[in-house]
Amino acid sequence: MSLEFLISKIQKNNFLLIGRAGVDIYPDPPGTKTENAKKYVTHLGGSSANMGVQLTKYGGSCSLLTRISNDALGKFVLNQLDFYGVKKSLIKLEDNESRISFAIVESTIEDHQSIIYRHKAADLFLSKNDIENSNVQNYECILITGTTLAAEPSRSAVLYALKLAKENNIPVIMDIDYRPYTWESADKAKQIYNLACDYCSGIIGNDDEFAILSGSYDNGLSYAKKISTNCDLVVYKMGEKGSITFANDAEISRGIFPVKPIKPTGAGDAFMGSLIGALLKNYDLYKAIEISSAAAAIVVTKVGCAPAMPNLDEVLNFMKNNNIN
Repeated sequence: MSLEFLISKIQKNNFLLIGRAGVDIYPDPPGTKTENAKKYVTHLGGSSANMGVQLTKYGGSCSLLTRISNDALGKFVLNQLDFYGVKKSLIKLEDNESRISFAIVESTIEDHQSIIYRHKAADLFLSKNDIENSNVQNYECILITGTTLAAEPSRSAVLYALKLAKENNIPVIMDIDYRPYTWESADKAKQIYNLACDYCSGIIGNDDEFAILSGSYDNGLSYAKKISTNCDLVVYKMGEKGSITFANDAEISRGIFPVKPIKPTGAGDAFMGSLIGALLKNYDLYKAIEISSAAAAIVVTKVGCAPAMPNLDEVLNFMKNNNIN
């Protein structure tokens, strides 16, 4: 494949997202510590759901493939996906003792607490049958989050989906999305992530995540550059230091838009959703990276993840009034 082919498939606007949807609750008002909270607000969460919301706000046609618990929280997520326009027909309700991902997230920066419950997570029960029933071959581009690879049966199911995608010449873009508490070890994560990378046309992650892929923090950046020789698009994010993108034998270094955040969460989901969305809207890669950085900056200034995802007009207006460093 090539970057041009990847972008051409993105612009066909038919996306399959494989990953998790969940429920986030936030102590209210913003700035309240969880231990002092008297009330909470509830929002859609989960990395793939958040990305789907962001991409949908750019006009993306997104179908989410996952499993959720067959209870009131699962039904809340289904209603939220309807509200945001993310297609839910591929989602299966899980009737065993699993539970949907659930997080208590503070809208704070100092001593920030995000308490995430992932015991018997419903999304990790995704199966090969789910992949077969989703008709992978009918989609033009597949977006996955690395958390789907953390445990069985989801791990084998997603690797099977990647194999089918390759056989059908469908590009896959992966957000590494490494959550150590869901993996049996860092060594296992390194092994499985690198196996998945062989099937991916795009890989997006931060410096900590590429350290897992390479086995060493010091080698993360050089490893990202190395795998770009076999991957059309690799984005190495460095937090406040911006990002380096490897594509078409070139390196694009961009900074961030400085803002005063109220929370550290949601930026990565906004970045990936906006990057795909900007390419969908026919922006060149350089501009798409700037748009992604702006979206990430906006999200950390608002409560929630899904409800904080900006539309393109909001992002472009923000860019007119703020400078990238």
